[in-house]
Amino acid sequence: MSRNPRENLILGGFLSIAFGAFFTVAGIYTLASTVGVLGIVLFVVGMSLKSNLGLSEEEVRNWRPAEGKLPDAGRVMYRVDVTLDDPIESTIVCGPCGKVTIQKGAKPANFTCPECNILLWDSEEE
Repeated sequence: MSRNPRENLILGGFLSIAFGAFFTVAGIYTLASTVGVLGIVLFVVGMSLKSNLGLSEEEVRNWRPAEGKLPDAGRVMYRVDVTLDDPIESTIVCGPCGKVTIQKGAKPANFTCPECNILLWDSEEE
């Protein structure tokens, strides 16, 4: 089961309605009506809940990558994330030391990590 109560209630309601229908076909009307009505109630309650999937606009705006060293792949590894909306910011994760640096603007042409003084990239290399 997922951790979203809305999905759980809708699925439980649907299954209860289906079992209620099966009990009706089997001729067990008392059980069918109880399970069927419970299924309708669960389904309506599930549909009335707000879905809390995804992030809010502020959470997206304030997102930052986690600090941590990146695996060695035969050369210096790094990660660059650039926002698409204003204000344009670049977050750079240094592979050797794992520190996150935030800079205003798009990805710079070259970058040296301020923590460990390692050149991560130079535009002439690309």
